[in-house]
Amino acid sequence: MIDTIIDRINIAYAALKSGADEIAAARKSSPDPKIYIGMATCGRAAGAAEIDGIIRGLLSELDVKADIIHTGCIGHCYAEPIVIVDDPRHGFPPIMYYNVTPGKANLIVRAYIGRGDPLYEHLLGAMTENELIPSVMGFPRFGMEERLVTEHCGHIDPEDIQEYISLGGYSSLARALVMDPIKIIDELKKSGLRGRGGAGFPSWKKLDVAGSAQSEKKIIICNADEGDPGAYMDRTIIESNPHQLLEGMAIAARSIGASSGIIYIRHEYPLAVKIMRKALDDAAGLNLLGNSILGSDFSLDLEIFQGSGAFVCGEETALILSVEGHRGMPRMRPPFPAEKGLGGKPTVINNVKTLSTIPAIIKNGGEWFSKIGTSDSPGTAIFSIVGNVVHAGLVEIPMGVSLRRLIFDICGGIPNQKKFKAVQIGGPSGGCLPEIFLDIPIDFDSILEAGAMMGSGGMVVMDGDTCMVDVARYFLEFTQRESCGKCTFCRIGTKHLLTILEKITKGEGAMSDLDTLESLSKEIRRGSLCGLGKTAPNPVLTTLQYFRSEYIAHIEEKRCPALKCRALTAFYIDLDKCARGCDACVGSCPVECIFTAKGRKKGIDQSVCVKCGECVTACPKEYDAVKRISPAWKVPIVEKIKESH
Repeated sequence: MIDTIIDRINIAYAALKSGADEIAAARKSSPDPKIYIGMATCGRAAGAAEIDGIIRGLLSELDVKADIIHTGCIGHCYAEPIVIVDDPRHGFPPIMYYNVTPGKANLIVRAYIGRGDPLYEHLLGAMTENELIPSVMGFPRFGMEERLVTEHCGHIDPEDIQEYISLGGYSSLARALVMDPIKIIDELKKSGLRGRGGAGFPSWKKLDVAGSAQSEKKIIICNADEGDPGAYMDRTIIESNPHQLLEGMAIAARSIGASSGIIYIRHEYPLAVKIMRKALDDAAGLNLLGNSILGSDFSLDLEIFQGSGAFVCGEETALILSVEGHRGMPRMRPPFPAEKGLGGKPTVINNVKTLSTIPAIIKNGGEWFSKIGTSDSPGTAIFSIVGNVVHAGLVEIPMGVSLRRLIFDICGGIPNQKKFKAVQIGGPSGGCLPEIFLDIPIDFDSILEAGAMMGSGGMVVMDGDTCMVDVARYFLEFTQRESCGKCTFCRIGTKHLLTILEKITKGEGAMSDLDTLESLSKEIRRGSLCGLGKTAPNPVLTTLQYFRSEYIAHIEEKRCPALKCRALTAFYIDLDKCARGCDACVGSCPVECIFTAKGRKKGIDQSVCVKCGECVTACPKEYDAVKRISPAWKVPIVEKIKESH
């Protein structure tokens, strides 16, 4: 009987793979140009939809037949919109063009596709090694990554299941269907995979607890409720390669005997929801989901649940209550969800990155995975690098790579030759680490020891123009607003912290406030129920520890060293640099506080100025006449200007 089921599964998958290979071979043998356009959320935001329309119009005008393929995000968000052209007629390898404008799109179609001119000045590089055009792999932003989870992101059509299968997709599921469920968990245990949602909990333990539970019904849930500011890893994976996630969920479900599952996606991700709906339909249509998957005795039904955007629902017990129709609020544990979760049934909850890693582990073995990264944090880490960094975007690197290598070598360092100041790791609940930590390895334990946390993978890089007091206020404002209100420490404690920080940024703080911030933060950590409250004070504690001098300057000198806090800064116009007759600043001022002095020079009435900074933006760069200053300087300057008015 076992041999019959094994044969049935292998035959069913072989038929799927053969069909997908035929489709892939037919596409590859076509002489028509293939144009790949990144159409994930980041690409669309940069104008990819407009570029798509322009390219289609030009091809029609020139009567050129070409295949236009929409892909997901390749991770290089700084380069969007991205267009990759594979036109074998001209003898060149596939070429990547970056920051494609309507004008560049016109050149690509007319010059390259039309005449065979590869436009060297506009390309980023060739997608494969060759002797004609330098490969993108020579660019550190490509060559220094190690893509395991995001290997196919940006290279395939996320809405074409056949493309995924032709690359070996769902082969790990077919293998898992003929394995003993306990063996699946053993492979994950050997791999050392830790949850990529932030806590780094060993993934196999949840599966082991749920698999051992005596229950007729068990549930698998994917937590795609990605709420960290600046984090978009989960969204990118879903928009770029949804079937890898579905395959990982099916394998995890098989290991515990779950027959149903939920993909919890926030409502603010409409494109991800759309793509995932099609992926579910396509997988079910090929018997990769549903009843008797690939002829086996395993059945699994998956559905999408759209969350309302509450940050606290990233916590698994709050997520469960949300699915059950209640307000998302964490509950005391034990019992843990793996013992008693959704509807009182054993429930395993993992995030997108964790589940998407499972197919590679089943395919290559747990020992293979354990040799990537470090011994205590095996595998790769995916980060969304945003803020003051040259090559922002999504990066996948082996665990253990240093922060310096990631920020400076891979992502190009700080733009405009400015100095690195800090990096916020772990989302709004993470910590702000200064330059002295640039050489620590990126892994769960090292980052935690430094005072931050891996979190879901958001990383904000800050330059020397950043006010760390205001950064702490900004992130605390977010977590305080997102608190569910269940815990007194979190609900009221974070409000007190925020009030004190707001006072300090306005120059109204006292030195005693620093002790209050520190002691109250530690009490909130100890007294809060869930991870949101326990980690909310991290930005306050780390900025107090590493940037205390900035707090003191705000309090004692009534000065913001970075000139970012509005109440502690002012704007004035340098009369020696102000251009005679230039009214750029006048036209930009929303409150009409800029007046004309003698000689048609300009001045700013500080009593009316709202400190919006529009005048700085409007002033022509060749003059650079509008300055941001500390209020301590402003009085004599303003009075002098008024006297000449």
